[in-house]
Amino acid sequence: GYNVNQSKIAIGSGGLYGKGYLQGTQTKFNFVPEQSTDFIFCTVGEEWGFIGSIVTVILYLTLLLRIVHLAERQRSSFNRIYGYCVACIIFCHFFINIAMTIGLMPVIGIPLPFLSYGGSSLISFTILLFILLKLDANRMGASS
Repeated sequence: GYNVNQSKIAIGSGGLYGKGYLQGTQTKFNFVPEQSTDFIFCTVGEEWGFIGSIVTVILYLTLLLRIVHLAERQRSSFNRIYGYCVACIIFCHFFINIAMTIGLMPVIGIPLPFLSYGGSSLISFTILLFILLKLDANRMGASS
């Protein structure tokens, strides 16, 4: 549809290094609808280019690997499964959002964790991580 086509144009016009912060024409002139929520990745791609997109993906993969590492360290099977579930939820949101932004999946309104505008999404992901960190802190406290 229109949204995905404009998103692809925005990502492609970013080139290798992007157009600069708040300098993207597709996003500045509102050709891309919902650019602060569902299509935030095309804003990153246009303003920061391929390099900025790769940095964003690397940061998400680092977060996911860190969560899996925390899950691996847990002694309780509940804590371990919870950690894997948090990683799975964040990965699914990350993968689906980027795939729908570049046209590989249909647009279904999944936000990009910690980057998309939206209070309930940000609060939900933050609570997921805080619970995981609290479970890990309890594991650390119980071992000493």
